[in-house]
Amino acid sequence: MPEGDTVWNTARVLHRALAGARITSSDFRVPQLATTDLTGWTVRESASRGKHLLLRLSAPDEAPWTLHSHLRMDGAWRAYAPGERWNGRPAHLIRVVLRSPGAVAVGYHLHEMALVPTAEEDRLVGHLGPDLLGPDWDAAEAVRRLADHPEQTIGEALLDQRNLAGVGNLYKCEVLFLRGVSPWTPVDAVPDLPGMVALAQRLLAANRGRWTQSSTGSLHRGQTSYVYGRRAQPCRRCGTAIRKEELGERVTYWCPVCQPERPGPPAPG
Repeated sequence: MPEGDTVWNTARVLHRALAGARITSSDFRVPQLATTDLTGWTVRESASRGKHLLLRLSAPDEAPWTLHSHLRMDGAWRAYAPGERWNGRPAHLIRVVLRSPGAVAVGYHLHEMALVPTAEEDRLVGHLGPDLLGPDWDAAEAVRRLADHPEQTIGEALLDQRNLAGVGNLYKCEVLFLRGVSPWTPVDAVPDLPGMVALAQRLLAANRGRWTQSSTGSLHRGQTSYVYGRRAQPCRRCGTAIRKEELGERVTYWCPVCQPERPGPPAPG
């Protein structure tokens, strides 16, 4: 399940494989780009913005363009050596193949693919909140955006990429556990919103550069999370069985003892 750090890692893999290379052939398997031919284009860089991946290119006339893709829940990019077997996903999930003299980049089950002038990237990612792993990360702005939705549950607000970009369901659950906050707490009842935002950024940054995501500090199988994916298992702090329930359109994991529900502020009289 791609989260901000996974997409950041993916962007780095593509950058190492393709940056500076000239594309020798391209094969798009999505209707909106089916006739697009990037042969002769040069890859300038690969970057991430939240859960969006931006492959920046130069056309033969040097005009800058961006190939955009969204990984959502199940998308992935893989880089292979020429002649290497493509074993990342089943072939019917391939959405694009980019070949260069030194590497082959294959995109599986990608979403929202688009090719736009780089100057128009904001049409695709301008709605996003501050990127937790971006060079322009702005914690104060992320807190402000969260606070603009006081009645929304904090569990849903953390997943809203318009507030802050990069938090997925795993980090949502882990951050809320570590802060001792119930996922159903209204945003305006969260005791320390800046502290929660800071913790989310630290967790993603700590996992940047590796594929095993851990909030506990351990990389051993079955020991990487406090609550996520641990339904009915004992809480690592208090021993209470971890619960799993739907919140909005996603499931959430939490400890009912370590994350007690707090009443919201009294209604205005």
